[in-house]
Formats: sequence, structure tokens, C-alpha cells
Amino acid sequence: MEHKKSKEIAAWDVEKAGCKDFKVHVFSSSSELLEKLHEKWSSVKKQPYPAMYSSVFGGIILDPAMMVIPIDDHMVHRGHGVFDTAIIFDGYLYELDVHLDRLLRSASKAKISSPFPCSTVRNILIQMTAASKCKKGTIRFWLSAGPGDFLLSPAGCPTSSFYAVVIDDDFSQHKDGVKVITSTTPMKSSMFATMKNVNYLPNVLSIMEAEEKGAFASIWVDDEGYIAEGPNVNVAFITQDKELILPSFDKILSGCTALRLLQLAPKLVEQGRLTSVKTADLTVEEAKKAAEMMYVGSTLPVLPIVRWDEQPIGDGKVGELTMALSDLLWDDMVAGVGMQRVPVPYE
Repeated sequence: MEHKKSKEIAAWDVEKAGCKDFKVHVFSSSSELLEKLHEKWSSVKKQPYPAMYSSVFGGIILDPAMMVIPIDDHMVHRGHGVFDTAIIFDGYLYELDVHLDRLLRSASKAKISSPFPCSTVRNILIQMTAASKCKKGTIRFWLSAGPGDFLLSPAGCPTSSFYAVVIDDDFSQHKDGVKVITSTTPMKSSMFATMKNVNYLPNVLSIMEAEEKGAFASIWVDDEGYIAEGPNVNVAFITQDKELILPSFDKILSGCTALRLLQLAPKLVEQGRLTSVKTADLTVEEAKKAAEMMYVGSTLPVLPIVRWDEQPIGDGKVGELTMALSDLLWDDMVAGVGMQRVPVPYE
């Protein structure tokens, strides 16, 4: 043991000696720093973030080198922020108002006030999307307690902040099934799970665990043994009796796409393809006996699940009703009526 420890100390001494020769560059001006940032982004073939909004800057940013937020923002160093995401599809923002409503509900729970009224936030997001010229992707937006200092309390933050970014991303309807596992990472308590906040370390560890085991993602089970959700998506089941069941939203995030699915799915009941649509508590044993299983989330909108903990779901193939539900949501994204689709006024 002592021999091993002495070798480690020797290696540390060598590393320290090498560090003495390392010189940290000091940027003499903001223009020099900006040149360095532009150099970094010039090598990127396709700009993934065509536009950003920052209330700190007070406008829309098109230069990726300037898409930054203050390090003393309470969201950065204390995780005191909430966020949400909406889809850009064929030049429309899908379910923008539903996501905005949830953002403000989350902000209220996190004791963060918005620097703007909801109508202004909505206008900012539409204008930012138009300026980006992106017609397929997502917008992600955050409310934060704002910059000020590095203390635990946000009392030193003069005003809250609003940030948003356009993410140029291609996505299509999923028709192939994936494998999932039951997560061993503890899920968030209901207080934090029901608000969409930036504290996503449990979610990150949960999906990393799945990837390490060759699965697409994971399923959380609550302390009472009931199915909860995936790391950043809801989960749904088709029973052997052709019931569509989503886990109750009491302890998990009420997904906007999941709620829309609950509104659209009764069409399949009318057609006689489903017997009912509901939310309910499901045990792992009950869930694993399902005929079909799926993830439900904004950019999916439905992703079939064919294996769970190395056991097949149903016959181990993508289910017909899963794809029928996917079609309902996809059609709603493409040609839905009402306030589901907000046109973006591109120039």
C-alpha cells in the first residue's frame, strides 16, 4: 500500500512540475476575445443556434460568439431557473401558448417573477424565431432569478432574466422501437418534478445509466412502486384490453404533448380501436404486461418502446395503436387547427 502511495505522490510531483510551464493567456481586449470566439465558430459547418434572445442584452443575437449569459446568474451557479421548449414545424410554433403557461406556472413555484408580461414574452419568442429564419427545430426559453452575485439568496439579484434560443434541429416521426431500462437513479420529489426547472442532474444520470446498458433511455418508478416517467418524456401504455393509460401527473411533470395526446386519443375510441383513455396509477408488474408501450414528448412526438429490462413488451414489435397515436399527434403538428399552431412572420 505504501509503495503504491509513493508512486502516486511521485506522479503528482511530475504533473505539478509540468504545470509550472503552463501559461494562461490573458486577453488584453474584448475585441481579441471576440476574435477568438469567432475563430471557434468559423469551423462549424452548420450553425446549430441561429438566434438567441437575452433580456440582459435587451435584444436578439444572431452572432453565435455572443450567445452567452452571465456566470453570476442565479440559474448558472445555484440552479435557480425554469425553462420550457416548443417546436418549430414548417414555419409554425406548435403549442407555444401551452408551453408558455407551463413556464409561468413553474416560475411561480420557483419564486421567480418574469421581467415581462406573458404577451411580451410570447412576442419576443415569435420575433426571435422569425429573425432566425429557422423553419424546423425547437425554441428553448428560460426564466431566471437573474445575475447579481454568488450568494445563495437571490436578494442580490436586481431583476430576473429571460433567455431564449432557436435550435436548428431536424426530427421526423419515429417508426422503430427502442429498448429501455428501469432507472436506479432516485427520481426528484414531486415538488421539483412537477415544475420544469433547470436542476436536471438526476435526469442526466438516469439517461447515462441507460446508455451504459445499451438502452435508449429509462423509466422512473416512484417510492410507492408506481410508474412515473422517463428522464425527459412521459410514458404511456396500451393494455391488453386496448385502454390507453398514462401515469397520473400528481408526482411528475404534466407533459404538454402527453396532455395533447389525451385530448386527441378519444378519436380512436370513437373508431372502436381503443376502449378508453385515462390517467391512472400503474405498478411495474401491471405496466410490463401491457400490449404496447411508448414515450411521449415534444420532438418525438411518440416513440415506440419494444423491450423493457430485456423483456419484450407485447410481441416485441412496434404496435399498431402506438403508430395510430403517433399519427394523430403528427397530423396535429402538420395541420392542426386553432391555437395549436402559431404562424411565424418570416420576412
